[in-house]
Amino acid sequence: MHVAGLNIFEFPARVHQHKFMTQLHEAYRSTTELRKPFAHRVAHGALGRFGPLYWEHEPNLDLDYHIRHSALPKPGGDRELFSLVSRLHSTMLDRSQPLWEAHLIEGIKGRRFGVYTKIHHAAIDGVAGVRLTEGGCSTDPNASPGPSPLSLEAHEALKARHGTVHSAELAPSDFEFKAMAEFLKAQFDTSAHLLGVIKSYAATWLGIGEGLAVPWRHVPHTMINTEVSSSREFVAQSWSIDRVRAVSEATGVTINDVVLAMCSGALRRYLEAQDELPEHSLRALVPVSVRQKDDFDSPVAISYIIADLGTRHEDPLDRLVTITKSTRAGKEMLGELTSREASLYATLMQTPLFLASMMGVADWFPPVSTVISNIPGPREQLYWNGAPLLGSYPVSAVFHGFALNITFVSYHGNLDFGIIACRRTVPRVQRLIDYLEQSLAELEALV
Repeated sequence: MHVAGLNIFEFPARVHQHKFMTQLHEAYRSTTELRKPFAHRVAHGALGRFGPLYWEHEPNLDLDYHIRHSALPKPGGDRELFSLVSRLHSTMLDRSQPLWEAHLIEGIKGRRFGVYTKIHHAAIDGVAGVRLTEGGCSTDPNASPGPSPLSLEAHEALKARHGTVHSAELAPSDFEFKAMAEFLKAQFDTSAHLLGVIKSYAATWLGIGEGLAVPWRHVPHTMINTEVSSSREFVAQSWSIDRVRAVSEATGVTINDVVLAMCSGALRRYLEAQDELPEHSLRALVPVSVRQKDDFDSPVAISYIIADLGTRHEDPLDRLVTITKSTRAGKEMLGELTSREASLYATLMQTPLFLASMMGVADWFPPVSTVISNIPGPREQLYWNGAPLLGSYPVSAVFHGFALNITFVSYHGNLDFGIIACRRTVPRVQRLIDYLEQSLAELEALV
């Protein structure tokens, strides 16, 4: 359950590359106070593994263990880079240490270097990960070298740049728990006043709903919904957001719906090539950020909707219409909740999904087919100690029953896709990159 980010930078002009990497390594270490969770480890209470967990400060933090320096073998292309990231992402984080690692990677062709940062998902979500990158960077290529991206100083400076100086209240209030209880009661108790929510779910299960997708109903079993091994395969690619926006404006749907249609067409082609295309359409768990604009401190603030990907339709327009219908219905349901209530709702409603995975039955009765996540990132060009950030690629998590994850970050006019899969279960995952391009071209031709 660790997630990661792979940031690709270009060396500034007229610098000695090896010396510059050494300076960056020292910059990571040059801090007296790290922000949470980088100086905290997971501790058990009196009940051990059967009791609650909590964060405990690690007084003997060994930064040499957590910050590592690597170099690619020649020719240092994307293939070698993705192979290294796949291997790094295949190993678990040491539970006796703070749950993170940072790898500085040199030797990438084209005067480039990379930073791969791996953190347990309990400590960070996608938006918090993007802000971690943003906090260590500047929009000014000539800015003086800043503090370590992991430092409390960099985090507070980022909050100040966004006009946020107070810390978020992370613990839910009694009022929010009460509001959440009322909402859940509305789903399971027909005497409750929020009968509309019940009707939406009931209609969906009876097959007469207005596009709302729910877990387990008509979710097909495919090669994606199997047990996963420890090995991973990672690939990445960027697409111009202007291409996606043109399709969005021509069809009157959101950019996210167009990207889901890209993924739908790619997954349909991939499963067809494997002779695995099911009768029913794939369903995707789509995380939705419910983070308030001024919340820079919550490690995780997400809810989710379930999107019908319409993969049973050969016509790309039919797939897009199906996707749009289901995402609109899901957003309308979430619209009844405040951001804090939506986050609590997600925690409670995802429990059956994770239990199904932990109990080993998700590959028999998959609640959803896969996970497709959209993370909004900065629109400006960013620099780290003068080095321009070329791309920011997410590396998410897969687990039993969900052997493929597609996540993308919007950054500086591009959509940076990161695809992670179980190497054994989902072979030749790099083909999805070609299929995504074909699907986007297909949508462009349509409009």
